[in-house]
Amino acid sequence: MSTNPPRVWFNGRLIEASAATVNFLTPALHYGIGVFEGVRCYKTDDGPAIFRLKEHTDRLLRSARILGFRDVPYSADALNEATVETVRDSGLGDCYIRPLIFLADGGWNLDVDGGRPHAGIAVWEWNAYLGDAARQHGVRANISSFTRHHPNVQMTKAKVSGNYANSVLAKTESRRLGFDEAIMLDPQGYVAECTGENIFVVKDGAVFTPPSAAILDGITRASLMTLARDLGISVTETPMGRDVLYGADEVFVCGTAAEVIGLNEIDFRTIGGGGVGPVTRALQEAYHAAVRGLHARSEAWLTFVGGAVSADRLSADAPAA
Repeated sequence: MSTNPPRVWFNGRLIEASAATVNFLTPALHYGIGVFEGVRCYKTDDGPAIFRLKEHTDRLLRSARILGFRDVPYSADALNEATVETVRDSGLGDCYIRPLIFLADGGWNLDVDGGRPHAGIAVWEWNAYLGDAARQHGVRANISSFTRHHPNVQMTKAKVSGNYANSVLAKTESRRLGFDEAIMLDPQGYVAECTGENIFVVKDGAVFTPPSAAILDGITRASLMTLARDLGISVTETPMGRDVLYGADEVFVCGTAAEVIGLNEIDFRTIGGGGVGPVTRALQEAYHAAVRGLHARSEAWLTFVGGAVSADRLSADAPAA
């Protein structure tokens, strides 16, 4: 997996990746004042297609508003066009897409109004986030000693760059303890989410997931809830303690990077039969069909990339920086 694409979209145009630099004194680098998305593009029989691009771009701009940016210089249509343009230019099929809006050119007084937002989009080739065997066999997780954000401490509905220090602390701790992923509890002690994934429990054939109040509203999460109901599986949002995880028939997590992964062990307790259960497997298959253009939901959820693009073409409504 290479994270060195030859060109990126930066402030309105495609440029060489080596030229997409920021000043060392950029406030976003020091304070985490930025918002981002993780988006996936997949090979399909009709060419590369981006999964739920509109929803990701809408959330990116919503995150910017939540963080306090008043004037983002790019519309949703311009960012969607730029994302397609960047993927097309890369020549990649299966790839990960990272749009970022960050505070630049001022803002040292800890006020987003004191600087100007810049924007960029990069893509790179993508493989399995949690390892090649994770989808087939599941992974091990533990309950982190770090608590997930209180919604009045950090804005949990926004993908703010600085928020992810919380995830880094938890994931690093878990990996050093020998686990693959960390499960984080909310400030009241209920299950919230993982470091980069939402979490689901399966019990007696029904699916349960924590309510959205204190977690990121995952686009993959929403997609799986729809796919589950398409399969006739009930889905209920409900608070749950960690003991609910231990007694579950199946537990799985989902996210743009991870896709759909079963948890076979939590805190040294085997979950269900210790592998990937039938409900998790059915949802894995439905999700992978959807992203590959092989599902009834694919038409509404995929944006096809199409043919060649001219070099350095500016977005229609945004000047170059």
